[in-house]
Amino acid sequence: MTPPGEAMLRDRFRVVVPVQVRFRDLDAMGHVNNAVYLTYLEMGRLAYYRELMGLTHPRDFNFILAHVSIDFRSPLVLGETVYVGVRVTRVGRKSFHFAYELREGHSGRLVAEATSVQVMYDYGQQTTVPVSPEFRQRLESFEGRAFPAEG
Repeated sequence: MTPPGEAMLRDRFRVVVPVQVRFRDLDAMGHVNNAVYLTYLEMGRLAYYRELMGLTHPRDFNFILAHVSIDFRSPLVLGETVYVGVRVTRVGRKSFHFAYELREGHSGRLVAEATSVQVMYDYGQQTTVPVSPEFRQRLESFEGRAFPAEG
């Protein structure tokens, strides 16, 4: 049976990743430290990109993280599993945006909502590059919708 937290995300997010809260994730107050949520988002991005591109090695990634925003809704504690839903919401000239929703598995409780901006990057040239038409098409196919071209 699908846990409620996962089920609540499946119809709205292309990728949903389970993350078990570990002892090392906790702060002195006994809940997941706010900085650890960045790792949970990263795990979601990694799973999304692997499903999208079939990539398995970090050097194959062609973007850099430019911005992250997180709204914390309720605490996570040891023994809980959080489900991270990830989807693309916007594709720009040189960037694309992810939206995330994190829900506790057993109850479906909303834990956090987040967004991030990724910029396409050529590591060899050390410079940003445009989103290729092929990459835009792959995102649109994967998400099942078109992203308007931006000028």
